[in-house]
Amino acid sequence: MTIPAPASEPTPVHFAEPVPSAQLAPEPATAPDAEAAPEAVVVPERAPERTTDPAPEPVSETSPGPVDVTEPVTAPATAPAVDAEPEPVADTVTEPAVATVPVPVPEPGPAPVPDPQPVPVPEPEPAPVPVPVPSPVPDPEPVPSPDPAPAPEPAPGPASKEASAVGDTSAVGVGLEKVQQSAPALVNLYKAAAVSLRKQGLAGQRAAVYLVLDRSGSMRRYYKDGTVQHLADQVLGLSAHLDDDGTVPVVFFSTDVDGVAEIELAGHEGRIAALHEGLGHMGRTNYHSAVQAVIEHYEASGSTDPALVVFQTDGAPTSRAAAEQALCEAADKPLFWQFVGFGDPKSAGLNFLRKLDAGLPVPERRKVDNAGFTHAGLEPKEIPDADLYEALTAEFPQWLAAAREAGVLS
Repeated sequence: MTIPAPASEPTPVHFAEPVPSAQLAPEPATAPDAEAAPEAVVVPERAPERTTDPAPEPVSETSPGPVDVTEPVTAPATAPAVDAEPEPVADTVTEPAVATVPVPVPEPGPAPVPDPQPVPVPEPEPAPVPVPVPSPVPDPEPVPSPDPAPAPEPAPGPASKEASAVGDTSAVGVGLEKVQQSAPALVNLYKAAAVSLRKQGLAGQRAAVYLVLDRSGSMRRYYKDGTVQHLADQVLGLSAHLDDDGTVPVVFFSTDVDGVAEIELAGHEGRIAALHEGLGHMGRTNYHSAVQAVIEHYEASGSTDPALVVFQTDGAPTSRAAAEQALCEAADKPLFWQFVGFGDPKSAGLNFLRKLDAGLPVPERRKVDNAGFTHAGLEPKEIPDADLYEALTAEFPQWLAAAREAGVLS
């Protein structure tokens, strides 16, 4: 800092010996005491007139502005002592200095901080070019442990629940789904047959199914009112569980064999009436011809499965002896004959069917008991499906066991 010269001519001043800045006391200077500082310099009153003598340091006449403090401010060697405590040096001087302001003696302290250098403004960097990110490589599949825990079975969907409820035997038969697609009118029959097969322990049993139909003159009304067609549909529903092709061979007989045909799931409706009308005249009732026709068809098929033959009639055969002989000879064949009687339960003709069931001794006349009988009554269509299926399968399990024991089945 620079001090302007006094206005008048100064009175001669005796200066103390210059004190090096390194020997200055660290503590702030106090007002001089007459006894403690005999060598103190008394600054005279300001004279009314300015002096022309040059000051130790000329004062800049420029407009007051900020004082550069980049270099430390040091007092001249001849600076007189002051009475007042030193004022801190301000960073900037807002008013011009006057002669009456004593020059403070700076104390040793931290080095002055230089003005900060201007911070260079960095040029904007160009936008980075996007680098394609490679697709993540999937983690390798975990190697299963040597003995992984079995996964829980998935909950069955609507179709599998329904199949489970009816005892689906799709591994053996044609399955519920195929029945639904090919013959939706037979779905209820298919389900009813499944229940009966489970009760008899026959779920999963394989067997060829045959249907034998009486075409004697007394059967005319049963063909006309659809009773025979209804029986054929019931047999199809049963066969869909036991056989895997959904096809049932049909033997029509009267005096002789009138015809051999097939009924299938697809196109089953009205099939029996169409076949019946194409077979011509209805004759008498000869069982043995129909028995022989079934044996020949079965042997020609090459099947190794047992056969369940549903044999329908409404009366006794024309030749009872021939019927008995044919049935006894068939006892060493893997065929079971299930007779179904239509008509009056008091009819004498139905008594012969009961004899075929239990009146032919074993082993005197036949190797095994290979026949069963159920009476369907005057109105067979009125019999509940479940009742008919249980009647058709009631004796089949016993025959299977006896046939295996006798060597008829392997």
